[in-house]
Amino acid sequence: MRVSMIGTRGVPARYGGFETCVEEVGRRLVDHGYEVVVYCRGAGDERPAEHLGMRLVHLPALQRRSLETLSHTGLSVAHSLPHPGDVAFVFNAANAPFLPALRARGVPVVTHVDGLEWQRAKWGPAGKRYYRTAEALAVRWSDALIADAEGIRDYYRDEFDADTELISYGAPVVQPRPGALEPVGLEAGRYHLVVARFEPENHVDLMVEGYRRSGSRLPLVVAGSAPYADEYTRRVHAAADGRVRFLGGVWDQDLLDQLYAGALTYLHGHSVGGTNPSLLRAMGAGAATTAFDVRFNREVLREHGRYVRTADDVAAQVAAAEADVTATLARGERTRGRALDYDWDVVADAYASLAERTATRGPVRHRPSGRRRPGGSGTASAELSPTLPAPRPAGDEEPAPVVAETTVRRRGEGGARR
Repeated sequence: MRVSMIGTRGVPARYGGFETCVEEVGRRLVDHGYEVVVYCRGAGDERPAEHLGMRLVHLPALQRRSLETLSHTGLSVAHSLPHPGDVAFVFNAANAPFLPALRARGVPVVTHVDGLEWQRAKWGPAGKRYYRTAEALAVRWSDALIADAEGIRDYYRDEFDADTELISYGAPVVQPRPGALEPVGLEAGRYHLVVARFEPENHVDLMVEGYRRSGSRLPLVVAGSAPYADEYTRRVHAAADGRVRFLGGVWDQDLLDQLYAGALTYLHGHSVGGTNPSLLRAMGAGAATTAFDVRFNREVLREHGRYVRTADDVAAQVAAAEADVTATLARGERTRGRALDYDWDVVADAYASLAERTATRGPVRHRPSGRRRPGGSGTASAELSPTLPAPRPAGDEEPAPVVAETTVRRRGEGGARR
């Protein structure tokens, strides 16, 4: 079976969750005998023809925030049409306008819809309208939809009466390695960590401001940056004091893993992207995690997390972590145990099963209409609103609900390895 993966920056994975998913799933599909073609944005001199058995196609993109993804996806779809695969995985609902071209060529399309992109502050009114429209088109023109979080699944069910396949991400288990942090002058267990693109919905400024108020004796290390976000980057730096170390973008995955593994706490501010791979990676590295209080983060961390909404909340959690380091480290180990529920092998099996079912069935003639249900958008979007009630005090968190229905199961709970 030939599978195309379209709509991301491609692999090797150096950017975000979609790219990590493509790399981890794609390499495993290759191991199971699939032919995997990944479309990559052709920036820089490094353009390998193959990566971990996946065939790579490098194509350009317009270097403008509003057009980068769409321009590259359009070229990728056009390139794929003369030699189509058996099924196409398209990442990001924003790419929905290109789906009819694939389906007209007889290629069934599975769209990974990601989070609620229209809630991001970086998009103006026109951009928000576009993303809202693209969601509806993805429902109408996809042969199957993937949601990586229960909140996203519920949103598409409530908003469009559309079913999704619930397939989350995997969490690599990372152990600290002696001397690994020497290149950046850090000592394991002696710093707090933020890893995020600098975007308002990731609340990097909130985490930095809260840390500054905490009176912490340990430094805060911030890894991340963002294109097209100069104003927000200035806001983040303005919130810092001399205890904050900005590393910029860290593209060395081994170093990044060791930063997670060596952190006393990981501060996670993401709020609109569904299940976040950075959160899962921190959990797999055993970092005690304090997260922005939204449903997506509670789904993943459950009772193992600490939850914040304000800078004062962050300050209190940082201070509490340093006041009882033994308890903080123990919480990190329990978090690592929770990460074992997120297994890339199981995720890849779910993708393989979905690919086979979709390819066998072919393009579906009758899909949901894509029309929004009256009053249907309240549940998931309201839970992301800044008007939510304040979080419960540390130690009094209410566990997130247990997953009731999911495509992804732990090894040994049914289903065979492919």
